[in-house]
Amino acid sequence: MSVAAYLNALPLCTWQKQARKTTGATVRQLLRKPAFALADFAPLLSPAAADLLEPLCQRSQTLTRQRFGKVIRLFAPLYLSNECINQCKYCGFSRDNPILRVTLTYDDVLREARALTSQGFRSLLLVAGEHPKFVSLEYLTECVRLLHPEVPSLSLEVGSLDIPDYRRLVAAGAEGLVIYQETYDRALYADLHPSGPKRNFDWRITTPERAYAAGFRRLGIGALFGLGEWQAEALAVAAHADYLLRTCWRSSLTISLPRLRPSAGHFQPRTSMTDRDLAQLVCALRLVFPDVGLVLSTRESPTLRNGLFPLGITLVSAGSHTEPGGYTGAGRNRLHHTRGGRIVELVPDPRESTPTGPLHEADPQFAIADDRSPHEIADLIRRLGYEPVWKDWDVALTA
Repeated sequence: MSVAAYLNALPLCTWQKQARKTTGATVRQLLRKPAFALADFAPLLSPAAADLLEPLCQRSQTLTRQRFGKVIRLFAPLYLSNECINQCKYCGFSRDNPILRVTLTYDDVLREARALTSQGFRSLLLVAGEHPKFVSLEYLTECVRLLHPEVPSLSLEVGSLDIPDYRRLVAAGAEGLVIYQETYDRALYADLHPSGPKRNFDWRITTPERAYAAGFRRLGIGALFGLGEWQAEALAVAAHADYLLRTCWRSSLTISLPRLRPSAGHFQPRTSMTDRDLAQLVCALRLVFPDVGLVLSTRESPTLRNGLFPLGITLVSAGSHTEPGGYTGAGRNRLHHTRGGRIVELVPDPRESTPTGPLHEADPQFAIADDRSPHEIADLIRRLGYEPVWKDWDVALTA
């Protein structure tokens, strides 16, 4: 059964009605169960469960410690390029946004990576917009090949590719792939993606399976909260995770929980998801998927991240930049606009330059909310009674 058929076969509308009818007594009885099933997910997202958030958090924290120990892994995103051929209404990199763009050279990529490894990172997520002219398969493969000897864990968040292309990236040294469906509502997806290869809903939703077939050992999925109604999106994410755990069982799975942040284009969230809603979702995912990694990025505020870390989060970013060259200033001398796939050079302005170069930076994909340094985050993790883990495996284990 395909993932689309699997999602269509699940009674998501029925589950939503079930969640609205769930009572506090039902939730209390549910929390006494030794283990949870996918059918329990909707009641755990219910308003009644929101009123019992404290016991929900306690159960989630206990289960996380049992399955993962008292450790939290750290990673950093490394943006290779903000060029993109897609028109995505909510994304700062969207094709028609008049942003300052750049694609890092191989030397730039090494410079950025070494700045991150000098801070302790041994797990990097390579991120790039989807633009074959600037971010070709050959470019991505060479970036992975260059970084592989220096970075034990390399994951990718790039445009959807086919199995042979993914095999080349795995052979070069990539071991993880992250791909957000953004929204699981087909009609909304079509509205938000009016043009570009990303418009193909079915091609995108089957990406994790192609990555699995190509040999990736880590898969990451998620929805972007703020587009569709959050409970419906969460139910779809859970169903997708259940499908992947059944069909791609040799790979580990993570679920990311991103909420919309300000970006170029000034897209406004269409729906609301409160901090309490996000905490409830973390707990529900942990109870139903006890062995799945849960990822929390610097999109969230320091106060909220501090509170969510112990509840079920196993992987966090720190000190992040969401623009190419953000860690070292690499590429600032090549900033430009892109129109119709063509580079439009900037007109130099002496008032906006220093003896060492221009003051401009490439535009970010979105604004981060937690700008604490990696070591501040590591120290916080220790104060919470957990161990920050910079590296949890080595290529020698799978050589």
